[in-house]
Amino acid sequence: MRQRLVIIGIIGAFVLVGIGIGLVLANVIRQKAEGERYPLRLVEIGENEVDEEKWGINFPRHLERHQLTQTPYGSTPYGGGATDPPQNKLEANPFKRIAWANMPFSVDYNEDRGHHYAQIDQRNTKRATEFNQPGACVNCHSGDFLHLMTQMDWAEINRTPYKELKDRISLRGITCADCHDPTTMALRITRPALIAALEAQGRDWRKLSRQEMRSLVCAQCHVEYYFRGPERELVFPWSKGLSIEAIEEHYDTYGFADWKHALTGAPMIKIQHPEYELFVTSVHYQRGVACADCHMPYVRVGGIKISDHWVRSPLTNLTNACQNCHRIPEEQLRNLVLSIQKRTAELLKKSEAALKDAIDTIVAAKEAGVPEEALAEAQRLHRRAQMRWDFIISENSMGFHSPQEAARILAEAIDFARQAQLSAEVARRSHLGTQATKP
Repeated sequence: MRQRLVIIGIIGAFVLVGIGIGLVLANVIRQKAEGERYPLRLVEIGENEVDEEKWGINFPRHLERHQLTQTPYGSTPYGGGATDPPQNKLEANPFKRIAWANMPFSVDYNEDRGHHYAQIDQRNTKRATEFNQPGACVNCHSGDFLHLMTQMDWAEINRTPYKELKDRISLRGITCADCHDPTTMALRITRPALIAALEAQGRDWRKLSRQEMRSLVCAQCHVEYYFRGPERELVFPWSKGLSIEAIEEHYDTYGFADWKHALTGAPMIKIQHPEYELFVTSVHYQRGVACADCHMPYVRVGGIKISDHWVRSPLTNLTNACQNCHRIPEEQLRNLVLSIQKRTAELLKKSEAALKDAIDTIVAAKEAGVPEEALAEAQRLHRRAQMRWDFIISENSMGFHSPQEAARILAEAIDFARQAQLSAEVARRSHLGTQATKP
């Protein structure tokens, strides 16, 4: 009897193991079949179709991940998170109000959120509600841009005030059509400003590698830019190159200024978000790493391997974003990133202190009656110093995208700010000395 029970038990175990193996094999076969069938071309998607739900019929896994960009997953130690409501950067760092005195960023400036919020946050910012913002901003802040391009030409979109344009677009954020071909899902560039900048460099995006495109689709928006002339044409200042010195040379060549500083009178440049320009100077970029490798790493969803369209800070996803290349513990990776960001933050504070001293000294010189022409050199140096500080503080990696270049740029910011301070003080003392010797 006992022997029979043993035999029955062994047979039962084999049966259970067989069932388990069968289930595993069935699941493998199912996932393999799913992977081979995906994506199913169930509907035709138009060239300029901006409704992501229609794209989602053919690409449901991608849409599911993309819709997570509206998730308020919190903030990272140096920004880069998504919170609801968005964090106020001016309250976090009051110096920015002084640095950007007399321009809209000194009134309202919040932490960036996910791609879902691109138009929502633009619609709500005081920079749009209290100032005459150009329609050119919808190049990046509206998922309806391609649809709008079927109704208006690009020049008309750029020059039309945003307040007049906003009623023609929805609150739709970044969509599939902005970066993908609707038939093949291949990456494409849809923004005229980047196409023009690449053409000026002799580059045709249609001939570039897929890996290059995995950064360039991000460079459609994550770059420095300005609005040129009365037509408010959106332009990337890349005619001399992508470094801060090359961008500065571009602006100086055209005598361009975004605004006149309210305190110093210097003609200033407001740097936007030059993630791409800083990243191309990095070791990661030189080794062939693309933006998408870290911000949209590959994930497996069922039997499908896709690029993760929940675009977010790699600090929230270190396993997929970093450990494919860096085979070290997650906590060690996190500490390495934060140590770089901490050093950058410390250099930013030192550059802010130098800039504050320069601004105060120029103001003191003006109050002492120093003529404008005698302060021209101090104003020029103020412009140069603040461009470099702004290049790093407005770039959304706190230096991580290229640590050595970020440190170099901030060292120059400190140097130029101290030169501006010295120049203004010399002008002030010279003026006071002249006044004292007058009969």
